[in-house]
Amino acid sequence: MDTVKGPPKTPSTRSAAGDDEGGYLGRPTAWWDRARTFLTDVRAEMKRVTWPTRREVYATTVVVILVSVFFGLYLWLVDLFLSSAVHWLLRQVGA
Repeated sequence: MDTVKGPPKTPSTRSAAGDDEGGYLGRPTAWWDRARTFLTDVRAEMKRVTWPTRREVYATTVVVILVSVFFGLYLWLVDLFLSSAVHWLLRQVGA
């Protein structure tokens, strides 16, 4: 009959340093290793990014400006209409 003494080793029972034996003395080294791994992964991922061309950036910027102007004018007209309707309504009820 096999008996297990103590809780099983899981990631939740590991030390704060990320390794089983490091404790507080292993913490700065482990942090540096994780930071270096993260930055290496970021660099690799950035090499896979597809950057837009200058022409694509120009085209999308123009589209954003035109859509913003269109919706600005549209909302201004809706606001003008609704405020006129409210003023008319208030004049009709004598307020």
